[in-house]
Amino acid sequence: MNGEKKRLTTSFSSALSDVTPPLLADQPTTPRGRLTTHRTGKVHSYIQGGQASSLRQCRTFLLLRSETLDLNAMWYFCDAIGHIWHPPFLFYLSCWIASVSLHPQCLDFKPPFQPQQELQFCQMYRNFGCCDFARDQDLMAKYYRIMENYDYYGYSNCAAYVQDLLCQECSPYAAHLFDAEDPSTPLRTIPGLCPDYCTEFHSKCRSFLTLLSDDQRIAELEHDQRKLCRYLQLDDPDYCYPHLLNNELLNKNLGRTAADSQGCLQLCLEEVANGLRNPLAMIHANDGTHRIFVAEQVGLVWVYLPDWSKIEKPFLNITKAVLTSPWEDDGYLYIFTGDGGMAGDPFGQFGNAQNKSALLGKVLRIDVDDNVRGPLYRIPPDNPFVHEPNARPEVYAYGVRNMWRCSVDRGDPITKEGKGRIFCGDVGQNKYEEVDIVEKGRNYGWRAKEGFSCYDKKLCANSSLDDVLPIYAYPHKMGKSVTGGYVYRGCENPNLNGMYIFGDFMSGRLMSLKENGWTNVWEYNEICMGMGLTCSFPGLINNYHPYIISFAEDEAGELYFMSTEIPSATSPTGVMYKIIDPSRRAHPGKCHHEPLSVQVKSNLIPFKRKESLKGLPTKQPQLSNTEKPPDASTKDWLQELLDLFKEEDEQVTPTPFRPTTPKLLTTSKERKSRHRKGKHKNGAVRLVGDEERRGDRGRVEVFANGEWGTVCDDLWNTKNAMVVCRQLGFLHAVKAVKQAEFGDGAGLKIILDDVQCEGTEETLLDCQHAGVGTHNCHHYEDAGVICGNSELV
Repeated sequence: MNGEKKRLTTSFSSALSDVTPPLLADQPTTPRGRLTTHRTGKVHSYIQGGQASSLRQCRTFLLLRSETLDLNAMWYFCDAIGHIWHPPFLFYLSCWIASVSLHPQCLDFKPPFQPQQELQFCQMYRNFGCCDFARDQDLMAKYYRIMENYDYYGYSNCAAYVQDLLCQECSPYAAHLFDAEDPSTPLRTIPGLCPDYCTEFHSKCRSFLTLLSDDQRIAELEHDQRKLCRYLQLDDPDYCYPHLLNNELLNKNLGRTAADSQGCLQLCLEEVANGLRNPLAMIHANDGTHRIFVAEQVGLVWVYLPDWSKIEKPFLNITKAVLTSPWEDDGYLYIFTGDGGMAGDPFGQFGNAQNKSALLGKVLRIDVDDNVRGPLYRIPPDNPFVHEPNARPEVYAYGVRNMWRCSVDRGDPITKEGKGRIFCGDVGQNKYEEVDIVEKGRNYGWRAKEGFSCYDKKLCANSSLDDVLPIYAYPHKMGKSVTGGYVYRGCENPNLNGMYIFGDFMSGRLMSLKENGWTNVWEYNEICMGMGLTCSFPGLINNYHPYIISFAEDEAGELYFMSTEIPSATSPTGVMYKIIDPSRRAHPGKCHHEPLSVQVKSNLIPFKRKESLKGLPTKQPQLSNTEKPPDASTKDWLQELLDLFKEEDEQVTPTPFRPTTPKLLTTSKERKSRHRKGKHKNGAVRLVGDEERRGDRGRVEVFANGEWGTVCDDLWNTKNAMVVCRQLGFLHAVKAVKQAEFGDGAGLKIILDDVQCEGTEETLLDCQHAGVGTHNCHHYEDAGVICGNSELV
């Protein structure tokens, strides 16, 4: 639909890892009862020679048989009056296989959830779906109103069909089954049916149609099976019921946070604030109002209300004294100081960080209560070095280099496990960034160690060091400036509970750690933005500005981060994003809160979104008169389809739509030796350094004054990348790549630095820059791009 082949299906056999698998029954019962399978697929239970007298008996019966059950028969369930049913659709599924992509969505355009109270009627979705208990009861009441119009024959032949169709509103794919994801089409009253199922239903139960639906067109087609089934089918057969229920490759992870083949978690974002100048910190009022305070680097603090409108007048102006530090639950102020600013902490014999008589390179803890009179702060009596001679009593922990963004774990919402732990990102020197859990009195190793590696070898070998290793460290090829985050303890995204989410300022990576409860090892997963349909929910986006400055949580524990397109205190390109897991939400109403009212004396500025979802495939751009489309007969259609699925799985950005002859990429030195002066025009560009040799990404090399060279720019941005991508024939710049992600161009001259484009120039030489050959940077800052042709939506 909407020009895209939507492929999805599932069978829910392992929808949630923390939920008991569904029960089923396909084995003979005790001698006092039996199971009989009819041609329609229904299974009736008979206990003590008669029909099961209650739902409780039926469910107890299935429970007693659970030890001998086959997972392939999981779809047996008890109906509202105690029958055991095996839905007829299963007989159509044994040889139907499809290649699909997962995008569960409910009729309210939100992800599915696990009901708080077990469903009684639509039990096939009792573990995961789109109905709560109240809606399940409504559907059961409708079922009774329909069935009371029929005798036993109608009941025995059609009850399962009626229940199937009513309960698809509870399916995790309800939005697709009822065409709710397409606003241009009316909402269906009967879910989209597969032709074989529709034919069987029509031959036995067509008289039920007018009771199931008030669609006049369905009433008109009731006696014409061919036209009716054509009317009820979906444009895409992968969506139709019941075929979407039987794809083992997808339903084994239904309800779990999606990940690509490399283990990169597919999350989405919601833009909640923009126009900020280097937003450094966000904190909630913690008073029931759910107000948010956001501090900019310049020292202005703004107030946002729960609807993300901003109070026009700044709450605070502290441009002359800026300090942001977390407060622990113990009521004390924690301050995180750098080691002094010079490379390698060369101060004194062991450096500031290892010197407990210095306040630099430390975590400090002070008491600032009741300081109107007397000293500005007091020393907490349980600080670890209060009684140690020559140690500053403010010191809580030492041996840190430059901690940036620390947070306190709220603890598991139920067990409170982890409550009070202090997580910090500690920016490294030359090789590693690290994440630490700060504990009272402990030594975190700097300058003896950087990450897990020795930095000062002599000091590192000192047996008295007694340092604490980080829970995670990563090399500078992944990023060069860690931004500490938070452990997610919110309500809206249950899959993320216990996950520590953080990032890197220079590389723009979002990352996560989660502690393995068995091994106590923190396991790493990178976070990627969901591609394709993953984030196609109202209000969600799948992209963010690359310079990740800070993380935060609101009063309810939901997680945010702040980043900017241009890292400058004067650039209003800072945006605040809320992190969303599109695979599963909390039960509706569970996370609802009523903020206390706030009296506002200043004007309010309504929030207006600026960011949009990227990468949704749209109609192919028309070729110009001089361009010919590729010959459709040159490639097998099935191979093209398989290639398409492979590209989606690998999230490969489409290649240019213009027919080109691909050439193997060579190294910079090879290219330099093979090109003669004058062969290229000034401003020509090429992309090199992509190990997979894709033509849409790589390090940018520009031709100027008869030679090739690199663009070395730590402020390289999307507008600059747009000039390069359009020059190469692409429609869009997907990402501006920095910090030599595609390798450095050592051996080449640095041609450009400080490039500032509007995005419409023909070449980079037409943009503002420091001058050809003039630069103040190094090859480890060589810029690159990732280009694409998918239209931005």
